[in-house]
Amino acid sequence: MSLTLAKLPKHGNVFNDACPSREILGHVTGRWGGLILTLLQQRTMRFSELRDGIGGVTEKMLAQTLKHLERDGLVERKSYPVIPPKVEYSLSASGRECARLLSALNRWVETHVKDVLLCQRQHDKREDAQRRRSG
Repeated sequence: MSLTLAKLPKHGNVFNDACPSREILGHVTGRWGGLILTLLQQRTMRFSELRDGIGGVTEKMLAQTLKHLERDGLVERKSYPVIPPKVEYSLSASGRECARLLSALNRWVETHVKDVLLCQRQHDKREDAQRRRSG
């Protein structure tokens, strides 16, 4: 998306598919973005610490997501001129604000996981019964 700063709206509209806010929302709420932001609330971390702290993330996806979050101004990357190379990641002020909101969502999910799983099981049973009746 290449809008000039003068043409940017005061507020985004994530329901408008042409609005850049939709892409940013995807970076924050995608599979890895929210986990990275939430984990970085603890402290500044190196790449390997983030990789080890987020089960299932590949190095490729971690690197890609960190680049998106850095470009969006949510994560700050600091590179040290040493051998071997040392790079650290931390949250910007906007990243800290966003991570606080995501942490609340994470807590809700963790608190309600049993209820959601029960609902899923009940839904699947109804769907299976309906398929058997019609099939």
